[in-house]
Amino acid sequence: MANRLTINYEKKPCYDIVYASDFGGLLEELKDLGIEERRAAIIADSNTAPLYGEEVKNILDGHCKKVILHIIPAGEENKTLDNIKKIYKTLIEEKYDRKDLLIALGGGVVGDMTGYAAATYLRGVDFIQIPTTLLAQADSSIGGKTGVDFDGYKNMVGAFYMPKLVYMNISTLKTLDDRQFYSGFAEIMKHGLIKDAIYYEWLLDNMYEIQDRDLNILEEMLMRSNTIKKLVVEKDPKEQGDRALLNFGHTIGHAIEKAKNFEMLHGECVALGAVAAAFISWKHNWLSMEEYYEIRDMFVPFKLPISIQDIDPEEILTLTKSDKKMATGQIRFVLLKKVGKAVIDMNVTDEDILNAVKEILFTLEDEKE
Repeated sequence: MANRLTINYEKKPCYDIVYASDFGGLLEELKDLGIEERRAAIIADSNTAPLYGEEVKNILDGHCKKVILHIIPAGEENKTLDNIKKIYKTLIEEKYDRKDLLIALGGGVVGDMTGYAAATYLRGVDFIQIPTTLLAQADSSIGGKTGVDFDGYKNMVGAFYMPKLVYMNISTLKTLDDRQFYSGFAEIMKHGLIKDAIYYEWLLDNMYEIQDRDLNILEEMLMRSNTIKKLVVEKDPKEQGDRALLNFGHTIGHAIEKAKNFEMLHGECVALGAVAAAFISWKHNWLSMEEYYEIRDMFVPFKLPISIQDIDPEEILTLTKSDKKMATGQIRFVLLKKVGKAVIDMNVTDEDILNAVKEILFTLEDEKE
């Protein structure tokens, strides 16, 4: 029997995360959601659809009233309201109603878009998440955040809307290229850094098994990461307080993502943002210099960047002030008191941010040294 983790909402069981090594248990999980009496619409992107779209569709064929596959173009730059409109159009033309079900099959972009479409189509239809990337399995498929980017600003339009199920086929991680796999690892590292120093050490101790994509180790890793996120989102489901800790690395990370026109992957930008946030934590005398450098250097074995070329610190500063994490005109910055303990700081100055961006800025002079 597959392992599972139950996520609560308003102190009541809301949905399960199911951990599996294939799609063999998916139909039984969906039968528990009454799939026989419903239409299902699988939303996948142009990367995931050729790998798993037909497989999942074939599992459901004959077991629900209707099943269709809607494909959206892959990439963060396609996480737009225009592509949400195309999902609506398909659902309307296929006569999907409030009793029907959307299925997000793919990474974080697919999950966020499908969740937002589900939250807003006919004022809300059920959806499930089948995350197929490490980033989505570790982080974005859990907690009910849905949304799209607007004019390049990350997740500016969205809703909190809970899935009915998260089904993780961990073997899908075997098909990811290295860049996509390690991009997701930034969110894994984040969970340890903000909440669990013992887990953070476990990640370092199991580095080689993670790099080899040992499925047993990956399942344990995901369950531990998901448990950290579960505890945070259950306490603060709509980000009124502690849930903001999950934004560690994201404030500067999102700004870099936009400045680079989404040419870099989300996790790569989060890694850079995490290094910058750890630098500010050191300069605030919370981390020692040794702790800062150790945190920075631990991203390297997982093939994540710790420096970047061709960004303007002033532009990054401006973009951080356009971020939705602003509160009453101030940036809610997540810093580290120590490994395993993050805090929300409202006193990070413009100078702090500029110095942190300069710290991660790689120049030709650095290369000569």
